[in-house]
Amino acid sequence: MDFPSSLPPSLFTTGPLGLSDVPDVSFLCSWRDALTLPESLPQGSENTAPHVAKGLLWEPDTPGPLPLLPPGADPWDPGVTAQDLLFRGGYQFRRQPQAVLDVTEQLSRFLWDHGDIAFAPLGKLMLENFKLEGARSRSKKKTVVSVKRLLQDLGGHQPWGCPWAYLSHRQRRFSILGGPILSTSVASLLGELLHEELALRWEQLLLDDACTGGALAWVPGRTPGAGQLVYPAGGTLDRLYFQKVNLTPGSEPRVLGDPGHIRLRGPVRQVVTRTVQGEALLAVRSDYHCALWKVSKQGQPAPLQVLQVEKGATGISLSPHLPGELAICSRSGAICLWTPQDGLQQIYKDPETLVFRDPSPWRWADFTAHPRVLTVGDRTGVKMVDTQGPQGCGLLLFRGGAEASCQKGERVLLTQYLGECGPECLHPTLHLICTQFSLYLVDERLPLVPLLKWNHGLPSAPLLARLLPPPRTGLPRPLLLAGQGGELQLLHIAGEGASTPRLAGPPQSLPSRSDSLSAFPPLEPKSQWRLQERLTAPAIGLAAAIPPSANTPLLSLFQLSAAGDVFHQGLHLQADPGPDSPAPTASWTSQATASCSRWLKALLEVPPAPPVWAAPTFSHRRLLGCFEPQKAEGKVPEGLRTAMAKGRLLQLRDLGLLPTEERAPAPEPGPEDELSERLEAAWEGQAAAWWERRRGSSLGPGKQPKRHKRRTQLSNTFSSLSGRLDLSDAASPPPSPERTLPAARPQPPVTPPSQESTQELWARAVPSERQQTLRDYMAELPLRGHAPGGASVPSSQTSSVRATPSRQRAAVRSGSQPHCKKPRMGF
Repeated sequence: MDFPSSLPPSLFTTGPLGLSDVPDVSFLCSWRDALTLPESLPQGSENTAPHVAKGLLWEPDTPGPLPLLPPGADPWDPGVTAQDLLFRGGYQFRRQPQAVLDVTEQLSRFLWDHGDIAFAPLGKLMLENFKLEGARSRSKKKTVVSVKRLLQDLGGHQPWGCPWAYLSHRQRRFSILGGPILSTSVASLLGELLHEELALRWEQLLLDDACTGGALAWVPGRTPGAGQLVYPAGGTLDRLYFQKVNLTPGSEPRVLGDPGHIRLRGPVRQVVTRTVQGEALLAVRSDYHCALWKVSKQGQPAPLQVLQVEKGATGISLSPHLPGELAICSRSGAICLWTPQDGLQQIYKDPETLVFRDPSPWRWADFTAHPRVLTVGDRTGVKMVDTQGPQGCGLLLFRGGAEASCQKGERVLLTQYLGECGPECLHPTLHLICTQFSLYLVDERLPLVPLLKWNHGLPSAPLLARLLPPPRTGLPRPLLLAGQGGELQLLHIAGEGASTPRLAGPPQSLPSRSDSLSAFPPLEPKSQWRLQERLTAPAIGLAAAIPPSANTPLLSLFQLSAAGDVFHQGLHLQADPGPDSPAPTASWTSQATASCSRWLKALLEVPPAPPVWAAPTFSHRRLLGCFEPQKAEGKVPEGLRTAMAKGRLLQLRDLGLLPTEERAPAPEPGPEDELSERLEAAWEGQAAAWWERRRGSSLGPGKQPKRHKRRTQLSNTFSSLSGRLDLSDAASPPPSPERTLPAARPQPPVTPPSQESTQELWARAVPSERQQTLRDYMAELPLRGHAPGGASVPSSQTSSVRATPSRQRAAVRSGSQPHCKKPRMGF
C-alpha cells in the first residue's frame, strides 16, 4: 500500500489492527494532537488536481422525472401515517407541542377487530356469569348474561360517531360485570405490547432503514449503451424483475420487451451488483433471506447461494476483490462472510454498539482496500475489522463525537466504500459516511479525522448514494445522494492519485418525482390525491448510467419508489456556463406529456388498496328493498343506476345528452299558455267557466266523467240554499235555516244550472276532505263581483251569507234527516 508524500507514513503498522507495539493514540481528541497535517499546497504544485470549472452544471432535459415503466397491477398500500398513530387531542398545559401516541384508540381498534384473541383467555374467568344456551333464562339473577342475545347486540353495535349507535340493557349489564376484569387484564396484558409496537412504528415513520443501500441496480450489458434494471415490484415487493433497457444519446431510454421476474419469499430490501474480473454478480437482501446470482453476458441470472438469517438481515455487500464474496450483517450484531470456497463463516459479533449505547439494532458492513479487512458500522461509529485476526481486534475509523465535530443526536445512516481500481479513480482508501446532517469522506490511513465534511441539508435521511465514473477524461466524479423522501443532490468529487479529495463546484439539487405533477392532466380531487400520493412515495432505489456520447456528456438517472414505480431523468452537462449567463429552464415536451397521460390512465385502472379498518355502514338495500323501482322511460334512470354501481359521478354522456354551450331561451307566454289563461280567467272572475272548458277538453268526446263521490245530497242542499237567498232586499235579515230547510226539499233550486254544474265540476277534481271548503269558497265568488239583478250586496249581508253554510250544517244535524257519520278532517 503506497502513501502519498504529503501524508506521514510513520503511523502505518504491520500485522492485524490493534495488536501492534505502536502506542494507541485513539484516546486523543483528534490527530491534530499527535501530528500536524501539511497546509494546502499552492496552485502551481504538481500534486494539485487539474483546474475544474466552478460553474460545473448538469442541466435536466425535463422539469421532472418521467415514468419509464407502466404501474403494476397490484394496488399499493402506503401503510400507517403519522395521523393514524398520534393523539388527535392536545394538552392545553403544554408550552411546546409534542407528539403523543394514541394508545387508547389503537387498543380499541385491536379489541374491535381481534376480539377473539383479546377476550378468549377471559372466557373461563367469567363463565359463571354467562349463559351459553339460547333459551330464555328463568332465573332471577341479574348477574347472568345470555351470550346469544349479547352477541346479537354486539353484532349490530356501531362505533363512536354513528348517529344510530345505542346500548342495550344487556350491554350495560355486561360492561358492569366485566368492567373490573377487562379493565385490568386487557390493559395490563395488551397495553405494554401495544405501546411497544406503536413506538416501533413511530420510529419507522421517522426513519425506515429497511431499504438502506437501495433496491435498484443497473447491470451493464455487452454493449456500452445496453443493460438491464433489476428492481422489486408488486404489492409487497416480493417479485424481482429484470428489465432490459437500451440507452441512446439524445432520446429517452428504450425498453426492450417484457421483463422477467423471480418470485421470492419476502419483500426485497436491497439489490447490489458488481462486476469483478469480468463476472457480473447480483446480491439481494430480504428481511430474513439473502441470495446471490451470477448474471451471464446474455443477461440471464443463475442462482449461486441462498442464505437464511434468523435474526433478520440489515445489509449486504459484494467484495470488489474476489468474485462471489459476500458480507452479511444481522440484527444480532453478527457479521458473516460467505465465499464459494469456504462457505459461511462468522468474523465478528458484538450486540453492543461501538462508541455509546444506542437501541437501534442496525448494522452495516463493507470492504476496504485490503481484501481481508472489513468495516463494521452502527449508529454510533464505524470500525475496521481484520478477518484473519483474533475476535474483537480492530480500530475505529469514524466516531460520532468531537473528532468529526458532530452535532448533538447525530447518527450514522450509511457507510460506503468508494475505492475502485482504475486510472482516473479516487484513492482506494476513501470511505463515504452519511448522517442525517452531514456527509464525511474518511481515509482509512488516517482514522477518526474526516478529510472532508459537508452539510447536505436534505430534509429526509440520506439512505442512498452512488459514485459514478467521470463522464469525460479530466472531469470530476459525480456523487449522487438521495433522501428517503425522494430528494436528489449531485456532487462532484475531485482528487485523483495523491491529491486530497475535495468538492469541485457547488452541489446541485435535482428535480424529484413530485416535480412531475405539472406534466399530468388535471383530475378530480380523489384521483388527484391518489396521483400525488403515488408521486410522493418514499424512495427505495437509485441507479445511474452514462450513455455513450461523442460530444456532450450525458447522465441517465433511475429512481424506484416504494410503490414499485420506476422513473427516469436525463441530464446533460452544460459547457462552461458563464457567471452572468441565465440559468437554463427545461420545459415539458409533447412526448413527455403523452407518456405521463398513458401512465396515469394505467394507474387509474388499478383498483385502490382496501382500507385496513373502516367503520360499519348501513346498506341502502335494507332500507329501500320494500319499494318497487318506478318504471321510467329514457336513459336517465339507467344512466343513474350505472353511475351508482360504478361509484363515479353522473355525467352528461350517461344521460344521452350533448353538452350545450348556450341555454335555450324561455318560451314567451302566448295564447296557448295554460297558466296565463288560468290567471286571466281568475282575474276576470270566470275561473269556473275556464275549469269547465278545461275538464271538457281533457275528458274528450268518448269519455265519461267519473262517478260522483259521497256528499252529493249535501252539495245539492247547499246549492238550493244558496240559490234561494233573497239578494234584492238588502235591509231584510237572511232567512232562518230552520224555515228554509223544509221548504227546500219539494222545490227545485233557484240557482242556475251553470252555477250548480260548475260547483259539481269543482267538487269532482278535489279530494272529498276538501270539497266542502271549496264549495264555501265558490259560493262567495259571484257575490264579490255583482249580484243578480244588478244590486250590490252590502257588507252585512255578505257576512250573513258567509255564515250561512255553518248554519245550514247545524240545521241538517238538528233536522229530521237521518244521523250521518262524522265527516273526516273536521269538515
